[in-house]
Amino acid sequence: MSFLEDMFSLKNKVAVLTGGAGLYGKQCLMALAKAGADTYIASRNLTNLENIAQEFRENGMKVTALQYDQADEESILRLRDEIAHRAGRCDILVNNAVSRNMHDWNDDAEAFDKDLRINGTGLFIITRAFGEMMIPRHSGSIINIASMMGMVGIEQHNYDGTAMGTWPASYFFHKGGMINFTRFCASYFGQFNIRVNCISPGGLETPSMPERFKANYAQRTQLGRLANDTDLIGLIIYLASDASIYMTGANIPLDGGYTAK
Repeated sequence: MSFLEDMFSLKNKVAVLTGGAGLYGKQCLMALAKAGADTYIASRNLTNLENIAQEFRENGMKVTALQYDQADEESILRLRDEIAHRAGRCDILVNNAVSRNMHDWNDDAEAFDKDLRINGTGLFIITRAFGEMMIPRHSGSIINIASMMGMVGIEQHNYDGTAMGTWPASYFFHKGGMINFTRFCASYFGQFNIRVNCISPGGLETPSMPERFKANYAQRTQLGRLANDTDLIGLIIYLASDASIYMTGANIPLDGGYTAK
């Protein structure tokens, strides 16, 4: 193995990825598994996850699907105990699970509360549980997947000429909170040589996006395009591996320069 391969390798590492079936989750899984980590993916929909895990296993990668509910503390702790039983440790935690019950400013407050339980309270519980699992080994990397929407407000002109445009207050609230929660956790876990960093992606292109929206959004970025289905992979490997051994408490926008304008 070359110097660079060794620096970025995740071989002999155990990684836990929440929400491994979504748009960002698939990229996170690709990064962890391709770099050699023994990867556990977890969400409520075990059937969907198992199908994804099977595809990776057929290509020689170590991926195991487990079920948990981030709204339920006991479920989170059972997930921790199951991974401790199976693998004996956790070296990497990627907090990617997200709830998006609230879609507009005028939605019922119950939708905001449901999101808070998963994106706020649940995030805290799972980070504490797996972070404390890392303490005895005096090493580990926790990566939070936030959003550039936690850094800015809504740009209404992105929706010009489309039927799109909502005000999901809870999403902005929680992603902004995740960014500063990252700094807090970096402060706490630093004494145990555990690194905590955050990625704030933005503008991931999906087939359902109207062409007008894609053109509006692309013009708003420095690179003139939306993110694709591989743009997140390199940064995940970097933050999970020893290549970023002296980085903690950072929030890295991965948005094509959107927040730089």
